[in-house]
Amino acid sequence: MKTQKVWFITGASRGFGLEIARAALAAGDQVIATVRSQPAQLATTLHNHPDLYVVQMDVTQEDQVQEAVKQGIARFDRVDVLVNNAGYGMVTAIEEATDAEVHKQYDTNVFGLLNVTRAVLPYLRQQKSGHVINISSLFGYDAVPGWGLYGSTKFAVEGLSKGLAVELAPLGIHVTSVAPGLFTTDFLSTESYVAAKTIIADYQGTVGLVRKGADTLHGQQPGDPKKFAQVIIQLANTERPPLHLPVGKDTIAMYQSNAAKMAQEIEAWLPVATSTDHDQRITASTIA
Repeated sequence: MKTQKVWFITGASRGFGLEIARAALAAGDQVIATVRSQPAQLATTLHNHPDLYVVQMDVTQEDQVQEAVKQGIARFDRVDVLVNNAGYGMVTAIEEATDAEVHKQYDTNVFGLLNVTRAVLPYLRQQKSGHVINISSLFGYDAVPGWGLYGSTKFAVEGLSKGLAVELAPLGIHVTSVAPGLFTTDFLSTESYVAAKTIIADYQGTVGLVRKGADTLHGQQPGDPKKFAQVIIQLANTERPPLHLPVGKDTIAMYQSNAAKMAQEIEAWLPVATSTDHDQRITASTIA
């Protein structure tokens, strides 16, 4: 018989978060869904499901995060699956982005993820069980003009996931970084991603093309978010989940291309890269 799980899902108002919440409820689980605003609207969207608890929370506000987690635990007694999904994209050349714009991107995508993870982990450690699922991106595997800054936050998510995995494994807690490709969510809608206010003409042939193409691509992405949600449900019910899970043919291609390029570069520079040891290692015998 399937054991009912309790999910804590950030950024649940739309996109992946909404579809994962819907799929988890359909699977018979309980869901704590967080939104930055209009919690009643999400509850209505999910038909006021009796196993749903919606709480208003901004991941960048640590006090709100701590309170939301406490409320969720008070409602369902535990958390089994944390899905760090909240985040947004920013189209910009790295040089174009202001300090404030960079900080805002990292505050949500990286530091917000850390706020939620720190708030939930004490309960998972007490249980000696749980699964942290961090939503990364294909842009966390390689760089694309215009998405380099956003991608750097997902590189951070990949690194944090690896660090968490080795620290939490002895405590019975799993960690998976899930890197979706392009799916037909609202991610590329003008209401969802942000464009830097500064535009430098020298980047028109690279970043400029990405700016123009984002709106055209919106709604034409190859991935089905409902199918993505089912992957997450399957992942959460796997006894030995992977640390890294690229999802989508485009993500697989991005990973393979980057791995091949890195291997070629290392091989080409191997004589130089391995030339830095001391000619003679200093030992007690050589000193004598």
